[in-house]
Amino acid sequence: MTIDIYCISGLGADQRIFSHLKVPGVRLLHLPWLIPHIDESIEAYALRMKADINGDNPVLMGVSFGGMMAVEIAKYYTTATVILISSIGGHQSLPWWMSTCGRLGLNRLMSARLVKGMRRLENYYLGVETAEDAQLADEFRRKADPGYLYWAVDRIVNWKNEWLPGLFYHMHGSRDRMFPLRRVKATHIVLGGGHFMVNNRAEEINAILEKIINSL
Repeated sequence: MTIDIYCISGLGADQRIFSHLKVPGVRLLHLPWLIPHIDESIEAYALRMKADINGDNPVLMGVSFGGMMAVEIAKYYTTATVILISSIGGHQSLPWWMSTCGRLGLNRLMSARLVKGMRRLENYYLGVETAEDAQLADEFRRKADPGYLYWAVDRIVNWKNEWLPGLFYHMHGSRDRMFPLRRVKATHIVLGGGHFMVNNRAEEINAILEKIINSL
């Protein structure tokens, strides 16, 4: 039997972030990011993304902002399994600087062009380790829609979620700079892993994912 996992990439990324994930008996189906409507809530956006999901008990897997969106999509189901990678499950796990930006509205003072241009700082927080990591991050930056970036950053720093689904798994790296491990309650810890570990620690992620799928 093949299990479908609906995958949601991180901020501005696409399906290539999952290209190294391969687990026997698992089919990865990517949910692409949509262009947000003006002032669209994260709940309304999640409902639009849900349109591409088949079945009543989906398995949702998200990286970073994609994990947050997976949680939001899961709210529309009686039963859904959520797997987070390098992400957070609720607003209490946001680092102080993100929550401060949201509270004071500082993120709205930043242009989307500036967000796309902070390459060195972004790579530091992403945990870019290899030439492949750097190339992929650069391609994501070039491709990302400025309007989507502006919307997504605002929804991240203002996220108020406190709900988690019953079937919930969370893989997190011990060296994640974007969302420090001390602020999350991970079910699986990847030692030495950074925020980009789905790309540069794929072998470990595959092993954990296989155990999770076998337990369902």
